[in-house]
Order: sequence, then C-alpha cells, then structure tokens
Amino acid sequence: MDQGYEKEKFETFKIKTSVAKKFRNYCRTISKSQSMTLRHMVDFFEMNGVSPQDNLGDTISTLKGQVIKRSNAVIAIIKNIEKIHHKPTTAILQSLFEETSNIDKEDEDSFEFGTPTLITENEELEYYKKAYYKTQETNNDLKKDIKELLKNIKYVRNNFGMGHYRLNITKETLEHFKQKFENVYNNNPTETRR
Repeated sequence: MDQGYEKEKFETFKIKTSVAKKFRNYCRTISKSQSMTLRHMVDFFEMNGVSPQDNLGDTISTLKGQVIKRSNAVIAIIKNIEKIHHKPTTAILQSLFEETSNIDKEDEDSFEFGTPTLITENEELEYYKKAYYKTQETNNDLKKDIKELLKNIKYVRNNFGMGHYRLNITKETLEHFKQKFENVYNNNPTETRR
C-alpha cells in the first residue's frame, strides 16, 4: 500500500489499453504503485511549469553533460589566464618591490643624520630678520630694474597697421637683466620650487 494514502479509496479512469500497458510497465521500472507514479508525474509538471506536450529537447542527463563540459572549459580558460597573465605579472611586481626595498635599505644605511644643533630664540629671530631684509633688498633692486626697462620702452607708430612698443637697450644690457633675474629665482627658491 502507498504510505499515507492507506485509507483513501480507489478511483477508476478510462484509458486506452496500449496506454495502460505502457503506464503499468513504467510503474514497474520505477518500482512505484500506479497511483504514486501518476501523482509524482503531476507534481513534476506543476512544480517545473512544464506541459506534457512541451519538448525539452535533449534529456536532462545530456544537458548535465553539456553543462559539465562548459564549466570544465571555463575552468581551463581561467587557469590559462592565470598561467599566462597573472603569474608573470605578479612575479615582475614582486621583483620590483624587492628591488625598491633593497634600495631603501641601502639609502638608510649610507645616510646618517647628524645631531641637530640647537639655537636660541634670539638667534632664530635674527636669522629671520636677515632673510626678510635680504628679500626686501632684492625686491627693491627688481623694482629699480623694471623701472629702468620701462624707461627704455618707446611706442612706434606703424604706417601700415597697428603700432607696437620697442625696447631700446643693447644686447649686453638685456643679457645682464636675464642673468640677474635667473640668479634671483635660482638663489631664492619658493615653497614649491625647493
């Protein structure tokens, strides 16, 4: 008897003889009663949302085989990518990190920090005063040089177009100004140009 259905009574169906024989043979192959086999079939169709007329194409076992083949192919591709791309790149990066760590250790060993000299507050104040006066002096010199250059600029009117300004100084004077400006910027670096 079917477990859980012992007290239910039987119902008869009218089906063709060939279909009944085929159904009974199928029930024997799966070792279930006719009632339970039919119940499992109906549950299968309802649970999977499939109709008995639907053709699923390949059997589930062949679909499973195809999925396994595809997953094996994906695994092979991933291993190949790892072997060809990731391992060499990782090795290169690792060797670079080892080299930089060796360079850093050598630099630390070769460079020694001396003991800092302590200065008093007055010495520090004097240092900043001198630096301030030196900057002021340089600034005043630059102002004088710019005024000198501006004195030597003359407006020239052009007959066939726009007028322009001409700087009336010698080549040596211009070179002297260039050198002076370069010395100012090279000897007194700003915060960003250290």
